[in-house]
Amino acid sequence: MTGFFSSGPVHVALGAGAAAAVVSGVVGVFVVLRGQSFAGHALGDLGTLGGSGAFLANVNPLWGFVGVGAVVAGAMELFGVQRRRGRDVATGVVLGAALGVSALLLYLDTTTTSTAGATVTVLFGSLFSASPSSVPEMAGLAAAGVAVVAALYRPLLLSSVHPELASVRGVPVRLVALGFLVLVGVTVALTSMVVGTILSPALLVGPAAGALRVSRRPPVAMAVAAALGLAATWAGVVLSYLSDRWPPSHAGWPVSFFVVACVFVTYLAADLPGAIRRRRARRGPCSPG
Repeated sequence: MTGFFSSGPVHVALGAGAAAAVVSGVVGVFVVLRGQSFAGHALGDLGTLGGSGAFLANVNPLWGFVGVGAVVAGAMELFGVQRRRGRDVATGVVLGAALGVSALLLYLDTTTTSTAGATVTVLFGSLFSASPSSVPEMAGLAAAGVAVVAALYRPLLLSSVHPELASVRGVPVRLVALGFLVLVGVTVALTSMVVGTILSPALLVGPAAGALRVSRRPPVAMAVAAALGLAATWAGVVLSYLSDRWPPSHAGWPVSFFVVACVFVTYLAADLPGAIRRRRARRGPCSPG
């Protein structure tokens, strides 16, 4: 750990990772409640379009991820219908079209620009190489995302668990769905800066799914999800920093691998108390042993 706390890239990685982890935990709870994990996965894949385009235009990848994530999320909801099957069809259509363009942009990144490792950075993240200016930008976007969830909490919760009742009570269900999916697009953009576009759904869905196993109360679940995501992200940064001494290359392992591995471990750990209770319930109070 020599030099860990005095390292500038480490400070950037911890700050940017914290911003992404907190907002993904808060938003991810509603993603799971609304059954939109596939949409979150699709938005992560579609972030490839924004990241590759940003590298090609020589701008901060964050704004490429955010811009495309928000626009594509809005398109997915506007072209879909209220039924889940229609949303999935719209998601698949938009996903296929955008990934085709992403393939072209990634090809141009590697053949016509001097940007080294653009493809790996976009797909799998490179948190230690993030710009220091990204930290306040990501923190601001994360704070705005949490504020939006707080402002829309009641209509968002009602439309998530009982959309028909929400519509009867005058909640603009379609408008809330549109705004929330745009928020998911921005959140996935932030997680893409941490673990890349391919792995970003893990940070969005994993801590939230684990938190909902701990508590079914949304406020508690959001706090737990944010804590789990933050712990996994910071643990990933520490392990990646230490891995420069590990074989086979002794050049360090990617942060994204450790973050996703820690998310998986926390998801399993979150279900451990429930698994123990279920096992005891099956055995019964009078079971031998």
